[in-house]
Parts: sequence; C-alpha cells; structure tokens
Amino acid sequence: MNWYIFWILIYLLIIIYFTIKHVKVKNIDSYLINSRNTSLLPVVFTTLATFVGGGVCMGLIAMGYTSGFAAVAIGIAYVIGFFILYFFAGKIRTLGAERNIYSFVEFLNRSYLKKHNRSIFPKSFSALISLINIIIFFFLTAAQFVGMATLLHYAFDVGYVAAAGISFLVVILYTALAGLSGVIITDTIQFIVIVFIIAAVFIPGIITETDSFRTFSQLPKEFLNGTAEGLVFLIGLPILLSPSVLTRMDIWQRTLAANSSKTARKSAIICGISMLPFYIIFPLVGMVLRLNYGTDIDPNSATHLFLANNTGPVLLGVAIVGLLAALMSSADSFLNIVAMTAVRDFTGWKENNISNEAAFKWIRIAVIAFGMLALAMALFFADIVNLFVAGITLNIIFTPVTFLALIKKDVYKYKFASFYSILSGTIVIIILFTLGFATHNDSILKMAFIPATIIAGIVLLVGIQIQNRKKK
Repeated sequence: MNWYIFWILIYLLIIIYFTIKHVKVKNIDSYLINSRNTSLLPVVFTTLATFVGGGVCMGLIAMGYTSGFAAVAIGIAYVIGFFILYFFAGKIRTLGAERNIYSFVEFLNRSYLKKHNRSIFPKSFSALISLINIIIFFFLTAAQFVGMATLLHYAFDVGYVAAAGISFLVVILYTALAGLSGVIITDTIQFIVIVFIIAAVFIPGIITETDSFRTFSQLPKEFLNGTAEGLVFLIGLPILLSPSVLTRMDIWQRTLAANSSKTARKSAIICGISMLPFYIIFPLVGMVLRLNYGTDIDPNSATHLFLANNTGPVLLGVAIVGLLAALMSSADSFLNIVAMTAVRDFTGWKENNISNEAAFKWIRIAVIAFGMLALAMALFFADIVNLFVAGITLNIIFTPVTFLALIKKDVYKYKFASFYSILSGTIVIIILFTLGFATHNDSILKMAFIPATIIAGIVLLVGIQIQNRKKK
C-alpha cells in the first residue's frame, strides 16, 4: 500500500505541475492542436501512447486471454493502416493549415458541404458524422475508466464505484484545463512508462511462466492460429480496419498538430514500424494467464493478476501507477476529441462558427459533461474488451467517404451518396450492436463492422453512379 501511495503521489505532482503550466493557455489553436507546431518525437510519442496506452494494453491482454492470437490481427491491421496514412499525412497537414481545419469531422464538413444551400441537409450531415464520432470516443473513454477503476480497486481495495469516481475527477481536472498541449506531454511520459513496464515485467514474466515459450503449445489450436474469433474476423480486420486509420479523430488531431507535412509523414512510418511488437506482447500476457488459470478469472482482472505474479512490492507499485497514468493520459486525449467535436463540429454546416473564446469555454464544459456520461457507461457496462472493440470498429464505416474526399476533388456533388453511405453503415452496426449487447454475444459485437462497412461502401458506389448518370 505504501508503495502505491508513493508512486501515485509522484504521478499526481507531475500532473499538477503540467496543469499549472498549461492552465493559462487561452489560445484555441494551442488547446486543440498545439498551435500546429509539434516536432517529430512528440508527435510519435503521443500517437503511439494512444495506440499502445493503458486501455489498449489491458484490452489486448484481456482479449489475448479470451481469444489468443486473434488479438494480434488488430495490431497487424494498424501497422498496415499507418503505412496507408503515410501517403495522405502530408496532404492532411497541408489542408489543415490552408483551410484552418481542426479535426477529421471538420474536414468532412468542409469537403462535402462546399457550396451548400440553406437547407436541412447540411445540418443533418454535420450532426450525423459528429454524433458517430462522439459515440466512438465515448466508448473508448469509458474503456479507460473501466481500466482505471479496476486498477484502483485492485491496488487500494476501494469499491469499484468509488475508484471510477476518483479516476473521473483526476482526468476531468487535467483535460478541462490543459488541452492537447498538455496531453502531448503526458502522452510522452505514458509511452516511456509503458515501454519500461514491458521491458521490466511483461517480457521477463512471459519467458519465465512459459519456460521460454515452450508451454504455449498447450493452448487450444485456435488460440495459436488466430481463429478463436472465426476466420472471417481474422481476414476482415486487416482488410477493413487498416484504412480506418485515416478516419481516426485522434490521428487527425496529431497529424494536424505536426509542425510540417514532412513531420506528419515521418511520424506515420515510425509509428507503423514501432507499433507491432506491443500488439504481440500484450496478447501473449493474456495467453500466459489462460495457460495458468484456464477460464477461471475475469478478463478485466488479467493484467493485475499477471503483475502481481511477476513483480515485487516496489516494481508492482511502479507498474500499477504507470498503467493508471497511461489510462488517464488516453482518457484525457479522447475526452479532448469528444468535446471538440461536440462544440465545433456539430455546427460545421454554418458559414461562421462560434468565436474562439466561446468555443474555449464550451469545450471545457463539454469535457465535464461527456466525462460524466463515460463514467456512467463504465459503471453500468464494465467490460473493457467490448468497449474497446466497439470503439475501434464503429470508426470503420467512415472509410469509403474519407478515401473519396482525400482522393477526389469537388466531392460535394456526392454529398447525398456520402450521407446515405454513413447512415446505412450506422444503421447496420446499431442493429448488430444492440443484438450483441442484448444477447451478451461477443461475436456479434466483434463482427458487426464487416457487414456495416460493406453496406456503406456499396451504398456510396451506387450513389456515385446515380449522380454521374444524372450529370450526363
């Protein structure tokens, strides 16, 4: 207990220092995109911290425990996705500076609502894409709160509800005050901590508990060949999840925050190369626990149990507080994005947005409001794997319209096709998510993105063909 308190006090002192440092920042550019002046290493660290942070770590360990190497398919998909991002990152950074764009949603609004008339459609288009993105990061934020609450519950033996409330207060305080400029700094610290935990705890623990990987052969065949979630899931992830890197709000925010197009492109390559080892090691930890405990433990507790088995009092305190810091850093990043989308992007159809001063105020209010909603979700649905999967797969339905907007000029003429593409994919995934949550069928939740993305792509292609025929 004393070591937990010692390390958490160290972390809180760091948070307080950076909060005081950034609380006086009144510039909206600094708050949302770090004044478009972030150098290469901070961009790389803050991006990697989001993709290999505390929530991802605990989620992949839990998924490795339940599904084995199927979890690695997510990492492979993201590696491919970052190489795709390389070809567009420079353009995204340039367009952001030229058009004064702050987010992915704002890019879609500017692309598809160009030359629009004063009708109900622009409002509907903007509201739809903003709402979906809010839901995406709402799920991801809730997953971070679940992780933080279980860590605090484990370390300090406090009730889950109280632990979730403590997590909420710390995250809200920092996010509302510091913005992205502060998030980038804590992300850098988080990434260093995660690397330390992997080197000092995870890798030695995996080697020791599996007799240098020999006992992995005792796992079921489907755990080792990646088919525990089905062959369709294994194949569909790299094909459909990879290009969705281009639709991630957090990736757009980091790319827009880069100090040049060259920095944006370089960071994409470095992140793609650096990411895969993390997405292999985390599932291996879960597979070790499956070997040792069978199906007798809660997947949400898998990370804590592995740490307890492979650390002493001092190192355990460092690891627990380090993961807690990583979860908090990811949560403040996601909340920052949700708040920005709610305040700025819901009104993307307007020719004149609200003033920077007003936006600054309302974004902070939105951080608190959406933080409370994510906390409620974490309390009533404490399943870190399904929250994590729901967040990353819902994002995929934007892939067809995003590629169209990045590749083709004057896409505003396909605005109706794009709207119905997003809407159709959303309807399909809502139906499947509802069915999956209602029946507690995890397979439906994990497979929902495949039919939803296929339908969204077909609707877009049909809509484009109809529009082209009308033009002729």
